[in-house]
Amino acid sequence: MPPTPTTTPLKAVLTAASEIILGKEHQLRQALACLLARGHLLIEDLPGVGKTTLAHTLARLLGMEFQRIQFTSDMLPADILGISVFDRERGDFRFHPGPIFTQVVLADEINRATPKAQSALLEAMEERQVTVEGATRPLPQPFFVIATQNPSHQIGTFPLPESQLDRFLMRIELGYPDRSAERALLEGRDRRSLLAETQPLLSPEVLLAEQARAAALHVAAPLFDYVQALIAHTRNAPEWKTGLSPRAGLGLIAAARAWALLADRNHVLPEDVQAVLPAVAIHRLPTAGDARSAAEIAQALIEAVPLP
Repeated sequence: MPPTPTTTPLKAVLTAASEIILGKEHQLRQALACLLARGHLLIEDLPGVGKTTLAHTLARLLGMEFQRIQFTSDMLPADILGISVFDRERGDFRFHPGPIFTQVVLADEINRATPKAQSALLEAMEERQVTVEGATRPLPQPFFVIATQNPSHQIGTFPLPESQLDRFLMRIELGYPDRSAERALLEGRDRRSLLAETQPLLSPEVLLAEQARAAALHVAAPLFDYVQALIAHTRNAPEWKTGLSPRAGLGLIAAARAWALLADRNHVLPEDVQAVLPAVAIHRLPTAGDARSAAEIAQALIEAVPLP
């Protein structure tokens, strides 16, 4: 099926992003699908593999306001949400919004902050609003959190609780670039210089329209049966302490719709569900010392549940 005019800008975004983040086309597609599904993205990997650059790149290409929050062990919720300060001239308190009040928030090294600071993101990620000092304030739209996380074995990290992990629609890893991509990276220009010259290819208004298109894609009844079978298997299989929740099922459908939209289709296939399953489901399945990768666990789950 030839691409329609409304999906062409999305392909242009992927192409332009691939010129900055080299050799990571699949991860870029996952990140864009996460945004189209109105989800939030967690990137877990070693320092220096391009996590922060990916967040900057998406925000720039999509024409969205961007704020970076560097999480540290001494961070307080007010550093994220904002605080009221007494104005002597006016004789009252005035609220000073924190960096959460933007369209793309990069929560850099989120697991270096304490659980108290991490919890400041929960309401914002779930309800797209924050409540500070008894007043509820809406956040800009679209609103997207990209969090980076260092591996848990590194010094000075606090594990994300299950409630926080569940707020992220997808968790992905970038990994090291392959040999050819790394050579192009070493010989090429600085990524920040390229990013500074990059022009937006979408606007927030267009992105909101694309999110609505993704949410409206057709899902046939047998595909809902397939998703329910996948969820039921995780709840009954002995290798997981708990199975996937209804929220995970909703996320799987939303991500599959976005993946289908990026493929220029107006309906969802089982292959779309399988493509997003590792990123959507595996961080929601607590295991007892399973050394397999997310892709390996997802593949075992796919093989265990027959197609409709």
